[in-house]
Amino acid sequence: MYPSSRVLFTVYRTVVRQPYSHNNSLLRVHPTGIRVLSGADNISSHVKLYSTEHSEKHGKRDKKTEPKHVKPDSNTQRTGDESHSFKAETQMLLDMVANSLYSDKEVFLRELISNACDALEKLRFKNIETARSQIQGNEDLKIEISANKQEMVLVIEDTGVGMTKDELIKNLGTIARSGSRAFIEDMKKKGKSDMSNSVIGQFGVGFYSAFMVAKKVEVQTRSSSDKSGYKWTCDGSSIFHVEPVEKETVGTKIILHLKPEAREFADSQRVEDLVKKYSNFVRFPIKLNGNQINSVEPLWVMDPKTVTMDKHIEFYKFLANSFDKPRFVLHYKADAPVNINALIYFPEGKPGLFQGHEDGECGVSLYARRVLIKSKATEIVPKWLRFVKGVIDSEDIPLNISRELLQNSSLLRKLKSVITNRILKFLLDKSTKEPQEYTKFYDDYSLYLKEGIILGESQTEKEDIAKLLRYESSTLPPGETTSFLEYRKKMTEDQKKIYYLVAPSRELAETSPYLEAMKEKNVDVIFCYQQYDEAVLMQLKEFNSCSIISVENELRRSTQDNHVSTPGGLSESEIDALTGWMKSYLKDKVDTVRINNKLDTHPCIVTVEEMSMARHFIKTQKHGLTDDMVYSLLRPRFEINPKHPLMKKLFLLKDSDVQVAELLTEQLYKNCLVTAGLIQDPRNAIQKLNEIFELILKKY
Repeated sequence: MYPSSRVLFTVYRTVVRQPYSHNNSLLRVHPTGIRVLSGADNISSHVKLYSTEHSEKHGKRDKKTEPKHVKPDSNTQRTGDESHSFKAETQMLLDMVANSLYSDKEVFLRELISNACDALEKLRFKNIETARSQIQGNEDLKIEISANKQEMVLVIEDTGVGMTKDELIKNLGTIARSGSRAFIEDMKKKGKSDMSNSVIGQFGVGFYSAFMVAKKVEVQTRSSSDKSGYKWTCDGSSIFHVEPVEKETVGTKIILHLKPEAREFADSQRVEDLVKKYSNFVRFPIKLNGNQINSVEPLWVMDPKTVTMDKHIEFYKFLANSFDKPRFVLHYKADAPVNINALIYFPEGKPGLFQGHEDGECGVSLYARRVLIKSKATEIVPKWLRFVKGVIDSEDIPLNISRELLQNSSLLRKLKSVITNRILKFLLDKSTKEPQEYTKFYDDYSLYLKEGIILGESQTEKEDIAKLLRYESSTLPPGETTSFLEYRKKMTEDQKKIYYLVAPSRELAETSPYLEAMKEKNVDVIFCYQQYDEAVLMQLKEFNSCSIISVENELRRSTQDNHVSTPGGLSESEIDALTGWMKSYLKDKVDTVRINNKLDTHPCIVTVEEMSMARHFIKTQKHGLTDDMVYSLLRPRFEINPKHPLMKKLFLLKDSDVQVAELLTEQLYKNCLVTAGLIQDPRNAIQKLNEIFELILKKY
């Protein structure tokens, strides 16, 4: 079939559909003229095998481009040995595939095992098609690996479909020709595309990753449809040899003669670690030096109804390398809008000391047809969900040719959205069906949910996460919490806003002057006890078309600018005199001084525009700013209660004892700033308080 002249490679110079970029290119532009092959292209159409014999398709050969015949080595050539030469450009292409395509040498074992799995799958399909359980004496479907550290040899052997001489030359003599892709296309033509879903190979370059670690590669193979065996040999140079070989069993045996710098891959423990890392869940048994090493079942591909909790516990401990148990288990399959097999575990234990850090590692691994693609699926699992553990397997994952990088950002966004929404829906169901268990989970992991709102990419996503938040409120007894959904249901028709109050504790929240000033509205107020809760609600902004606003901001916007007196309080003239005097004393520390008739037991409050943002500014940006600069930026409004005894007495003191009146005014103002959270260190207010005590003691 292939004459003794020579078989050479021709690398087509093709027009690439995508412009060159470092991230999505397969091969770089080279001075000899090889064009960049993009991951989006079907690269199997770029590199093809052609004979140097004359053909009608190619016409007369050009003497300038005809390759020279390679003289075989008389010491090594045996009967039937055929030597095939590479064209110079193809040799360079082989070097690129072997040395530049993969980021880590260790993935060569993943690629070769994946090829072996495909060969086993093809034989299994062939058995089904022919209704025969065994073809040509094929043994059990399996993969055998042997490592010889002393000889620096690694052998990977499968009992799969094998290759004929023609297939051997085409598949291994043509870079980027994928036999698995051709098999899949053949199955589709026969209307049996579902039978090929477990085939892994796509690009036809995985085999050449062996040259990253091997100085010489031998392939012994025998097809299930042929009684003869053949051996393919190449040392990575410009020639490969094909010759007959005695092989009793059907399948393929790859012998890697390792380079000195790759001697680690002849170590049995290193090989076992790599198999468990990348190929632990492939469909077929993998034996290393006679012992099976992939015994853990891939639970995510099984029917969720058939997997017991004991199996989940065992798999979770293996996956998470942990000794606790999963608190919740989310196991689901989906075909639309994207194909997904997902198994997500929510840990029972509390997050570790460093796990909560924003740079913590993702706990979900990404697989494609049971083969590990990425141990940290950061592209499809949001950062705030880094506390979950599990596996996501999808046939729709867009991979680049090395199967190390994900492509097609629109599909990845859809996949990420599907996974995130499914997890949120699962937790929402748990919160309603198992409220006590969910409360325990929330106590341990609520910080991650709140981080999700801050990092959320859309308002819809933020509101979906907000459905899981729980807060105490002014209308509920201590210890009892409510959700935004429940709050929304209890709102009256005329209430258009959701109110919250930030305080260190419930006691301080219930005694807050701002809550007191809201009593006449008769609305429920959410209590936030953590400082970061305020930042979370600022990012959330609204829920179910209702704006979320702090009670301080509401008071700022609703307080009337008038000096109308109330029964039992100062008169209008007294109010004007007192507020004018206080403004003249405080000067630029306040923007205005006015009354607030909504206060009852508290003498005064301070309001500023956007109190939440003001507090955040004080916490993060105040360093280096003087008090006067802060006052000028915040423009606080000092609001007094004209009915309070302190204000009545202060009105008299401003004329009878100016020193005490000034000290008292400044102390009341600083008290308000402390209550509002606008003074980080309340110790600064103690000095004036001591001066007031000294003056009082002098009079008694």
